[in-house]
Amino acid sequence: MLVPIFTLKLNHKINPRMVAIGKYDGIHPCLTAATQAGKVFIHNPHTRGQRPAAHRLSQSTQDNDISLLNINQAVSCLTAGTLGPNTTGHTLLVGSQTNLLAYDVHDNTDIFYKEVTDGANAIVLGKLGDIQSPLAIIGGNCALQGFDFEGNDRFWTVTGDNVRSLVLCDFTADGKNELLVGSEDFDIRVFREDELVTEMAENETVTSLCHMHGSRFGYALANGTVGVYDRTARYWRIKSKNHAMSIHAFDLNADGVVELITGWSNGKIDARSDRTGEVIFKDNFSSSVAGVVEGDYRMDGQIQLICTSVEGEVRGYLPASKEMKGNLMDASVEQDLIRELSQRKQNLMLELRNYEENAKALPGVSEGESKMGVIPANTQLQTALSVRRATESQRAHIELNISTPNETIIRAVLIFAEGIFEGESHVVHPSAQNLSCCVRVPIIPPKDIPVDLHIKDSFNVQTCLKIGGYLNTQFHVFEITRQLPRFSMYDLNVDPSAVQPTGKVTFSINDRPQRVVMWLNQNFLLPEGIDSPDITFTALRGGGLLKINMQPSGEITLRTDDIDLAGDLVQSLASFLAIEDLQAEADFPIYFKELRATLTEVDEFHSVHQKLTAAMADHSNYIRNMLVQAEDARLMGDWRNMKKRYIELYDLNRDLINEYKIRSNNHNALLARLKSVNQAIQRAGRLRVGKLKTQVITACRDAIKNNNINALFKIMKAGTASS
Repeated sequence: MLVPIFTLKLNHKINPRMVAIGKYDGIHPCLTAATQAGKVFIHNPHTRGQRPAAHRLSQSTQDNDISLLNINQAVSCLTAGTLGPNTTGHTLLVGSQTNLLAYDVHDNTDIFYKEVTDGANAIVLGKLGDIQSPLAIIGGNCALQGFDFEGNDRFWTVTGDNVRSLVLCDFTADGKNELLVGSEDFDIRVFREDELVTEMAENETVTSLCHMHGSRFGYALANGTVGVYDRTARYWRIKSKNHAMSIHAFDLNADGVVELITGWSNGKIDARSDRTGEVIFKDNFSSSVAGVVEGDYRMDGQIQLICTSVEGEVRGYLPASKEMKGNLMDASVEQDLIRELSQRKQNLMLELRNYEENAKALPGVSEGESKMGVIPANTQLQTALSVRRATESQRAHIELNISTPNETIIRAVLIFAEGIFEGESHVVHPSAQNLSCCVRVPIIPPKDIPVDLHIKDSFNVQTCLKIGGYLNTQFHVFEITRQLPRFSMYDLNVDPSAVQPTGKVTFSINDRPQRVVMWLNQNFLLPEGIDSPDITFTALRGGGLLKINMQPSGEITLRTDDIDLAGDLVQSLASFLAIEDLQAEADFPIYFKELRATLTEVDEFHSVHQKLTAAMADHSNYIRNMLVQAEDARLMGDWRNMKKRYIELYDLNRDLINEYKIRSNNHNALLARLKSVNQAIQRAGRLRVGKLKTQVITACRDAIKNNNINALFKIMKAGTASS
């Protein structure tokens, strides 16, 4: 249990997920948070009366304990910690969509100010892998970038989509930190420096990550899901109608094991066991929670859990003493236990009455027959999956056929499937006129890649059916589990007039064709009797062809115009065959043509951006000069010239605002093109496995930095820069 020990009311609204604790002088912890006005406030009640120097930092007019750091643009992320090797105090790191600022709060000076073209959506500070110095790692537009204390670029790689959350932890238990990345494509990826170790697919955007202990970490999704992983195994998860704004690990019962603290959008704070997800503490704010951090804020040697709301309310908590814990448990836990036991009693009594009613002899049926059983003994559920092409009335789908081997009728079907149905569940309840022993359910996996990955990650379709016989009114429940293959939306029936794919990827393996056939049977919906790896599919989503061929020498060629599908197939096959490193040659003419056009647009947008920036700088200087002339005219009483200058100022200001809008639109378009380029590098990497994948990503980045477009395409095709 936790006991609130202090409450603060700060007169500043706080941005969600932008709260940190920093010891900027090496001694006193300061609460730091971003505001909606493009500023960062630093609350320091320990050194009252000390005025900051007039650089970036200024004293708040509302609170003497608060200093304001003017960023002059929207803050997208922040953190605080030790960045420099010989510094005594923490460094404040503030990210925006265009820049990263490392700031020394104690000395009121910039450490470095770097332009980041991919933006900064999330930030984490610490050591990664074998890199000796701590890094400020930012995640932005499909890219990850790490800076050392001097602002040097020490780490860079790409990921599948826009990054939303980052955390460092020893995932592989090798004594070195790995980087966990949550992104908008629903994946949690684990990087050992720039090498992708593994990835876990979820069913929504990963908004928050936090390290628990060892290789265990907590996560939160945009749909209200919160849970805990231990490496790639999910321990538990819960789903709420509210959104998890912040998660944090804190030992609230002093048992040496941290609990998962979650702050919700409705103002609720709860603590859950890292083993079971059971709620063991809860409290409420009057507004949405902005952040959850920890620190010795009272300077009394005890670490407090510090929770903040978006309205500026701050509460500090400490674990309750044994005496207080007993009193608090009496008031809350016992009431919850009584409520739970009462509900269980009610359910058991209802079930008992149903059995008693069913045990009574029915008209025309002997007592012995009625007591033998409700349904025939051979009743069981049978399931089958089949591919169905699109018709005039229905989209292409996977048909799940659920049936019984006798005349027992199916009254209702309840299917749980993540990422398939809205709300993760689907109910089929046939009308009384349409009852039968067979129910067909169409399943349409979404188009995008993450759902395919989610299906791969032990995607289970769990059905729960109520089956009733003809001679009774008692319903029985059967539960089964059926796995939906990852590449289920591909049909073996091929249209002879279909256009042949021009894209392909070729690689060699040292394995038998039978092993590839096993992989095909596990990942596709195939009829029995397929014994050759040479096979052709029709993609039910896009309508293109997928052709797989294997030579006796072990060379495999995947032909498709979908580079994402090719990458998924390569990664899936390599995982199945336990291949650690795999080189491949690839050529996707249609995609590469689009990428070349995108790179040309990137150069054009960069050129326009530089011209607009220069024009705005000239206008700013002209405005300053005009303002001085207008003020001089006012002081000398020259009202005619003063009015003339202010009219010119008004026109210049209007032009400046219009130029800013153009520059903003140009910047957004540039970000979209840069995202496409970063995704192209990621896709080229996914056509290879292991170290070769890392080499391709690094070589592609170097080619882009050197503006060597021809080398970029050679690397994407051949996998090496020398070819």
